[in-house]
Amino acid sequence: MIPEIPGLPQMEWTSSLGHVSYDEAEGTLTLTAAPGVDWTNDSLGGEPQHAATALGFRAPAAFSLSARVLVASPRTTFDAGVLTLWADSDHWAKLCFEYSPQGEAMVVSVVTNGYSDDSNGPLVTAPWIYLRVSRVGPAWAFHSSADGREWSFVRLFRLDSDKPVHVGFMSQAPMGESCEARFDAIEWTEEPPADLRDGS
Repeated sequence: MIPEIPGLPQMEWTSSLGHVSYDEAEGTLTLTAAPGVDWTNDSLGGEPQHAATALGFRAPAAFSLSARVLVASPRTTFDAGVLTLWADSDHWAKLCFEYSPQGEAMVVSVVTNGYSDDSNGPLVTAPWIYLRVSRVGPAWAFHSSADGREWSFVRLFRLDSDKPVHVGFMSQAPMGESCEARFDAIEWTEEPPADLRDGS
């Protein structure tokens, strides 16, 4: 059963049904990934992978969606709590609180127009990070924050598709048995930041 989160539009899965729970008292959305699931269109030519499923809704013309993201399960390589954008299997993007092969948590962004452009961001020493995705005119913006108030610019990009875009939440575990990703302090507005680089 898909939970209703106050302030958010009604949600749906991008593909298969996932495992979700929502703690109304705490305002915490929990997504638990199946073994080995991910989204990737490998630029080196590896087999595309879209077995992970995101929970979200159709993106309006302008918005920002943010959440504090924490991975509660033991960490495995490339596991992540994720904010997602999905038009189709060749046009999507994700902003991840991901665990590196070196055993470090970091902000990672992936933008896919045919092939995936994968970029590592800052290391994260706290057990959580705030992530934000925004739609600004024809473009999309990713930000991260240590406290949910001062935002660091991660990426500005376009998706080369005219299809509707689904924005939401996801958990991935490409090399693990599972990943329990928790999202709280969820905020939604149809007014994206006026300046993408001033920390607002």
